[in-house]
Amino acid sequence: MPDSTATTLDPTAWTCPAPLRDQPRIVMGHGGGGTLSAELVQHVFAPAFGGEALAQLGDAAALSLGGVRLAFSTDSFVVRPLFFPGGSIGDLAVDGTVNDLAMSGAKAAYLSCGFILEEGVEVETVSRVAEALGAAARAAGVEVATGDTKVVEAGHGDGIFVNTAGIGLIPAGVDLRPQRVVPGDVVIVSGAIGAHGVAIMSVREGLEFGVEIVSDCAPLGGLVEAMLAVTPDLHVLRDPTRGGLAASLNEIAAAAGTGVVITEREVPVPPAVSNACAVLGLDPFYVANEGKLVAFVPRAHADAVLEAMRAHPLGAEARIIGEAVADHPGMVVARTGLGGTRVVDMPLGEQLPRIC
Repeated sequence: MPDSTATTLDPTAWTCPAPLRDQPRIVMGHGGGGTLSAELVQHVFAPAFGGEALAQLGDAAALSLGGVRLAFSTDSFVVRPLFFPGGSIGDLAVDGTVNDLAMSGAKAAYLSCGFILEEGVEVETVSRVAEALGAAARAAGVEVATGDTKVVEAGHGDGIFVNTAGIGLIPAGVDLRPQRVVPGDVVIVSGAIGAHGVAIMSVREGLEFGVEIVSDCAPLGGLVEAMLAVTPDLHVLRDPTRGGLAASLNEIAAAAGTGVVITEREVPVPPAVSNACAVLGLDPFYVANEGKLVAFVPRAHADAVLEAMRAHPLGAEARIIGEAVADHPGMVVARTGLGGTRVVDMPLGEQLPRIC
C-alpha cells in the first residue's frame, strides 16, 4: 500500500530557525549578519560591484583621496519597534554608522540621512524619530550634511526605514584590519554583551524578565580615541552588532588566518540578559549589541589599552576575554567553566530578526 504522506508533504513549505542554505529566494537569515549574509555578499554583491575598496569588507572602507585617508560607511535600519528602552531607530541610525567609522580608527565628520516613509505613518512619529536622530548626531559630534525622503504606498513598508552614510578622517599611523592580527594578540571586549537584542525582543514580544533591559546603543568614537591615544598600533576593532560577539570573532579569525580562544566566564553578560537568554534558549554570544566593541591588541600594549578603556564611561566594564592563537586557524573556541571547550561557530542567520 503506498504511503499517502509521500504526496502530501511539501518540504519547501517547512520553516526553520536556520534556513536551508540553497534557498532560491531571500529569507530573513540573509540579513542576520551570519553565514547567509556573508554568502550573499560573496556570491552576489561583490562579483557584481568589484573594486579594491569593496574587497576590504570591513565595517567601513578605508580610502585615500587627494592624499587624505578617509573612512566611508553606510548602513540601513529597519528595526521594529521604532522606539525601545534605551533608544530608537534614530539613535541607531547615527550610532551604527558612527561606530562603523570608529572601527577603522576614524573620527566621524558628516552623515547623510535617507528616510523611507510608509504612507499613513503619523507625522508626529516621523518628527520623534528625526528629533532623536538629530540629538544623537549632536551627542556623537557629527553633522547631518545631506539627506533624502521617499514615501512608499501603504502596505509596502513598515512605518519608517532609515539609511545613513558617513565619512571621517583616519589619523596617520592607524591601520586597523584583521590581516594584522597575529598569534599572541589579546582579545578585549569593552563591556557586557547582549543587552540591545534582548531589549528589542522584550518590547516587541511583550516579554517581562523582572527587570527592564535597556539597549546599550551609544557612539564609540570617544572610546576608540582613548585607545588610540595609548598606541596607534591596535590591530583590529569590530562592533559586534548583527550576529553578536560570535560573528565578529569568526569574521576576524577567518580574515586573519588565526584561531581565537576565549574564556567563557570572562565574557561579561548582565544577569538579566543571561536569564532572558536561558528562558528563550538563546546564546548571548550571538545576540546583537549597539554600543560595544571587541579589540585585538598586541600583548605588549594590552594592559595600558585596557586601563584607558576602563577610564572611559563606555569602557568601564572592559575585560580581556582571550587571545589569538596559531592553532585551528579560522576557528573560534571557548573554554567553558567546566574545563572543556566548545566551538563558537559563525551564526547561520540571526536569532533575533529586525534588531537594527
